[in-house]
Formats: sequence, structure tokens, C-alpha cells
Amino acid sequence: MPEIGRLAHLIEEIWGYCVHVSSIFPEDTDELITVTAGGTNNVFGAWAELVDGTPVALSSKFATDPGYIVSVIIEDCSVTDKRYFLEVAYGAAHKVVGRSRFMKVLNKLNVGHQMRIRSIKIPAGETIYYRLKCETASATAEVQIRYYLV
Repeated sequence: MPEIGRLAHLIEEIWGYCVHVSSIFPEDTDELITVTAGGTNNVFGAWAELVDGTPVALSSKFATDPGYIVSVIIEDCSVTDKRYFLEVAYGAAHKVVGRSRFMKVLNKLNVGHQMRIRSIKIPAGETIYYRLKCETASATAEVQIRYYLV
């Protein structure tokens, strides 16, 4: 059974996971993250670092502090009525912290199409990657990431 001091730390960490202010990446409205599916239908592309168009890496936000990815917001997709499958991971071993499927069914997605990711803790200094597959080869999606640091 954990000692009281350890329990207090765990309760504080759980509380922070439940109640926090999320940060958004990318931070400016004229920036976006484009993720690209593999070049073969229903086959993941290679792991690639999550970067915006400037290019700033999401990893730079985790450079000195560990944290969690809270959700991925899908802003648009290049193809309609096709399923996408996204994985997010960190480190050279690509430890997966979240997975999700999504599909664009209208000409434009409704605002706030959000995939909750409830990730495991990402250690400080790790590179954050994604890989994507879609029913259509090389399809793309525009996303934003919500995260918080501890």
C-alpha cells in the first residue's frame, strides 16, 4: 500500500490531469499542422515529427517539461467519405500515446471535431511523432493539438 506522501503526489497528478488549462499547437490562427497518410491505401506512412508550417515542432513545447496530449482537433481533410487512422507517439521507439479514427462526411467539417487522446505522460525532451493511414493513399488532414505540461 502506498505511503501517505506518495498518495498525495498521485492525487495531485490525477487532479492536474482532470483540471488544467490546455495549450494549443500551433498557437497562431494562420498556422496549421498537415498530416499525410501513407502512399498506399490503408497503409501507415512513415513516422514523422509533428510540426506546423513555420516549421515549429510540437516537441519544442515539451523540451524542458513533461506533459500530456489532451486531444487532436480535426480542422479539415483532403478527401470525403474515407476513413483516416492517426497514431501519435514519442521517442525513437515510437511509444504510442494515442490513436483515433475519423472521417470527413461533409464538404467542410463541423467546427470542433475533436478526438480525445488522454495520453500517457510524454517525458521532457522527447520528439513527438505521428503516422497516418487512410482508405485513399497520400490523403491529408489539417489538425491542431491540445496539450498541457506538468
